[in-house]
Amino acid sequence: MSILKAAFIFVAPNAKPAEHRSWVRTEQVHLLSVAVNNYKQAAEVAAELVKTDDIAAIELCGGFGHAGAAAVAAAVNVPVGVVRFDGHPGLGNVSGDTLFK
Repeated sequence: MSILKAAFIFVAPNAKPAEHRSWVRTEQVHLLSVAVNNYKQAAEVAAELVKTDDIAAIELCGGFGHAGAAAVAAAVNVPVGVVRFDGHPGLGNVSGDTLFK
């Protein structure tokens, strides 16, 4: 069986995607977790991961609202999934759509 390379992207204040990232590797899945500051950065990072790291699927944290998920999905040509919170506890119980207009 081939290895699935996937990414989990989450929003965090003052995140530095080049620094705030880590891999978890199992026999069948290699998952890269990356922190970003906002939706624009998330879309840019996602596109770069697909291009340079052969990422085949992306999961977005619950801080991403509909607009953020759409921005990332538009930037890549791989499946994008979303963990869903209507109000994310790490973002003051609001959606990223409220914060990252």
